[in-house]
Amino acid sequence: MADRAKVCIDRTLPTASMRPQRTMRRGGRERAIAPIGKTWMNGSTLGVRFLGGTANEQATAREQAGWWGQVANLKFDFNNANNADIRIAFDSSDGAWSYVGTDCRNIPVNQATMNLGFLDGGTAAHEFGHAIGLAHEHQNPRGGIQWNEQVVIQELAKSPNFWDEETTRHNVLRKYTVDQIKGTDFDPDSIMLYFFPASWTTNGIATKANEVLSAMDKQFIAGVQMYPKLGGTVTNAVELEINAKRRTAASIGKFSEEDLFRFNAASDGRYLIDTRGPTDVVMKLFGPNNPTALIAEDDDSGIDTNALIVTDLVAGNYFVQVRHYNRANGMGNYTIKVRKL
Repeated sequence: MADRAKVCIDRTLPTASMRPQRTMRRGGRERAIAPIGKTWMNGSTLGVRFLGGTANEQATAREQAGWWGQVANLKFDFNNANNADIRIAFDSSDGAWSYVGTDCRNIPVNQATMNLGFLDGGTAAHEFGHAIGLAHEHQNPRGGIQWNEQVVIQELAKSPNFWDEETTRHNVLRKYTVDQIKGTDFDPDSIMLYFFPASWTTNGIATKANEVLSAMDKQFIAGVQMYPKLGGTVTNAVELEINAKRRTAASIGKFSEEDLFRFNAASDGRYLIDTRGPTDVVMKLFGPNNPTALIAEDDDSGIDTNALIVTDLVAGNYFVQVRHYNRANGMGNYTIKVRKL
């Protein structure tokens, strides 16, 4: 990252190219950044497998993943399990890249979800930032970077990136819209921001290479929108009875606060999970028997701003994450219920 910028690729699924979220949103607020819909369940333990790499390369990856683990309510288990959530290759011909957050679970288990083709400075920490749900800071709509597009396209077509124009537009020039992300104002010190020279911008403003987590990175990843240490975990998730006579009452008091639930599907079938009440919530369903395997998510398919998921499930244990979405639409009580149809 000294003479010529090395820039990682923010991998997206083919069906989600430049559409980082799967839920439809209303309203929004100017808000390190995270695409909506990519976060793991709070308190998750994410399995990690190395697909090659030297002992030193693997040690660097472990160390820098630990930077996030020290502040976020997440654990990394470098167990090399075949079904690990994060699978890391070290192909020097393929640059540095990672899928974002729970997108990793949609990649075949024999394929990498991250590549560490170079390990300059904090590269591994940057890629693990993607893996836990963070996006590139230079694509923050609040960043105000004014790109000299033709210069950027020409420079990134050269070594070591060799990108075509579309790749450059996807990974550098295009900004997220405000309703696609949650997060902070632009952070010039973020580990998720790469170095760009002043010649790449029309206003002569450069960015610097950040090799460690910034104060804002740490604050955001440990905050209520991401992985708060004091938040709920799968071990203390509230049990939901299927087809209960009464709906389970819950309450969210802060913007992006999170509640966790679990239920046991005793048999295969079609199940409905929904919320009711004035509180605007977003809901995710994980399982079976795995709190990191995302099955479905929803924002406003229920009544008014409530969430509704209807899906076929096999017998097993499932986990439901409910988060507050819009501070303007009532923070407070809601109810949740699971029914077998």
